[in-house]
Amino acid sequence: MAQIAVVPGSFDPVTLGHLDVIGRAAGLFDEVHVLVVHNPDKKPAMFEAVDRVRLIRESLVEVGAPETVTVGEWTSGLLVDYCRQVGAKVLVKGVRSGEDVAYETPMAIMNRHLADVETVFLLPDASRAHVSSSLIRQVSSLGGDVTPYVPTTVADALAAR
Repeated sequence: MAQIAVVPGSFDPVTLGHLDVIGRAAGLFDEVHVLVVHNPDKKPAMFEAVDRVRLIRESLVEVGAPETVTVGEWTSGLLVDYCRQVGAKVLVKGVRSGEDVAYETPMAIMNRHLADVETVFLLPDASRAHVSSSLIRQVSSLGGDVTPYVPTTVADALAAR
């Protein structure tokens, strides 16, 4: 039976740090589902969900991700419901700091309780540990160069905004 993992996130926008985590997850699991999810705790999105899905797909092609990685959107209930639907037993979360771990831990425990879905935390490459989507949005909106931190397709989409 294939080991399926889900990498959820808002990905607004997707960064090279996200792609690093997705790529390493693809090396650990038979299938990886990258899932754009709505986070009610975050500010309104810069990009619509359909655009984030497209940017992730284009970015995965740009970095040469394996065909075992698929991208979609989930808005219909709990994340563990999606996991049950596709047979995933693992969620993969990239964490940059202790604050990220503290934020993710209660959700990981709840997901295990609700659906016996484990959460695996992956640390970023050290060169990207400071990069977040919100930082990219801020730097880009002020005219800064974000090209070292995002795929070309994302840099172009940010420049067009």
